Amino acid sequence: MEIQIEDRPAFAIATVSLESGEELVAEAGAMVSMTGGIELETKARGGLLKSIARSALGGESFFMNTFKAGESGGVIRLAPSLPGDMRVLDLNGQTMLVQSGGFVASTPSLEVETKWGGAKTFFAGEGLIMLRISGVGSLIIAAYGALEEVQLGPGEKLTVDTGHLVAFEEAMDFSVRKVGSWKSTLFSGEGLVVELTGPGTVILQTRSQDAFLGWLIERLPTTDSDHS
Repeated sequence: MEIQIEDRPAFAIATVSLESGEELVAEAGAMVSMTGGIELETKARGGLLKSIARSALGGESFFMNTFKAGESGGVIRLAPSLPGDMRVLDLNGQTMLVQSGGFVASTPSLEVETKWGGAKTFFAGEGLIMLRISGVGSLIIAAYGALEEVQLGPGEKLTVDTGHLVAFEEAMDFSVRKVGSWKSTLFSGEGLVVELTGPGTVILQTRSQDAFLGWLIERLPTTDSDHS
């Protein structure tokens, strides 16, 4: 299997070349195109309960698509719903926690499930429920905006706005807190943050979906203005 990311960072698309018999599991609706000879199977991967949890809690589709190449192989192209970058993570036994909506596709060898973050993430909108992805294989993630990777050394800390956090290693210590006082949290525009402690890898996105929606909603015409 060969994966190439093109047209980055604003409108990235993943081109996946499959050899005979190879499979790729993708989020429903991610496919842009595929060549002839590829079989598509749609099912609730991991069983009914895991699929319900992934859909209701993790923000992902209940059903997932499995693409299998025929004897001559094939090519499938994938893209996320929001404009932004994509990246391939090659997991070798480590576990990544990925924000809701960040998962695009993976090799079947990886396990994708939801993870309850506990009370410390109760107020962290993006981080309340994250996808736990583990095993050995390739993972394709996407973000709103460009992707930035930060490597933290032992004991090194990084504070991230919850809307900009895409993924991090499960083994890292983290906590969710206010950016300052409640007044600062409510009126500074920063909201809640996640404090991560290394060693480990943190992946960020340069734009926040929640921030964009807040900007957009304020500018949408109201019912009263429509009639004025």
